[in-house]
Amino acid sequence: MTPDRAVHAYLRHITVERGLSDHTVAAYRRDLEIYLTWLRARRLTDLDEVTPELLEEFAAERARADPPPAASSLARLQSSVRGLHRFLVREGLQEVDPAGTLRPPKAPRRLPKALTISQVEQLLDAAGPTPGSAQPGDELGLRDRALLELLYATGARVSEAVRLDVDDLSHPAVLRLRGKGDKERIVPVGSYAQAAVGAYLTRARPELSRRGRASPRLFLGARGAPLSRQSAWLVIQQAAERAGLTAHVSPHTLRHSFATHLLQGGADVRVVQELLGHASVTTTQIYTHVSVEALRDVYATSHPRAR
Repeated sequence: MTPDRAVHAYLRHITVERGLSDHTVAAYRRDLEIYLTWLRARRLTDLDEVTPELLEEFAAERARADPPPAASSLARLQSSVRGLHRFLVREGLQEVDPAGTLRPPKAPRRLPKALTISQVEQLLDAAGPTPGSAQPGDELGLRDRALLELLYATGARVSEAVRLDVDDLSHPAVLRLRGKGDKERIVPVGSYAQAAVGAYLTRARPELSRRGRASPRLFLGARGAPLSRQSAWLVIQQAAERAGLTAHVSPHTLRHSFATHLLQGGADVRVVQELLGHASVTTTQIYTHVSVEALRDVYATSHPRAR
């Protein structure tokens, strides 16, 4: 099978059959385009010609690229290539998997950055007015406050939040989220987020909806269209700037803070795993390291014999 046809079939498989998000599929497409370009440069027109040795050469060349790619980017690229060949073998389109022995580089373990509780409060206050202080014309402020309150209250990914429909809030204290692979999970919603979302639904969303076509999405843009992931990221960045937070605040920051604060408050790691929608508790356990680091800092600054 030609490389182009193979990649097309694989992308269709992960889109239609596995139901991966547009964002994830786009990342696979970018990675596999790099692979296709490399194969074309070597005039390889059939993937059966690819050997483990050739793939090792491909990985080595990418690692030596200028500028050198991050270990995480290189690992993701190799994962995309392994997924392609594994799919072809499973579907009977390739006899032998040449990527079976390809080992990704070991990425350095980075602890997630979490805000303090005080910093989260600053960020939320900077996002928009509280339900009791909102004035006419504060529709976007009410929306932004509701979005950030919900992200921190539930640990939702930004991509999950912008995909929410109004019907996903069938009960104000419970939220239905659709995560990776469209896997659903139910998470509780705290009273602050309930109040913020309730104010947005009654006092802001009807006006935003009136400006565009009817949409079931919970969060709408200024013109009534569904709020995009990029626009939600901008909302977070602008709130961080207004709050004067010097720490880097990313779309995942509130999710990291949600998990870290739960564990610091005594929550069981497996409960946090369920709330975050992690397939493995190992992924969640990285947050326990954050909590241990925080304990060490407190010990180092508080105990008279710590230094």
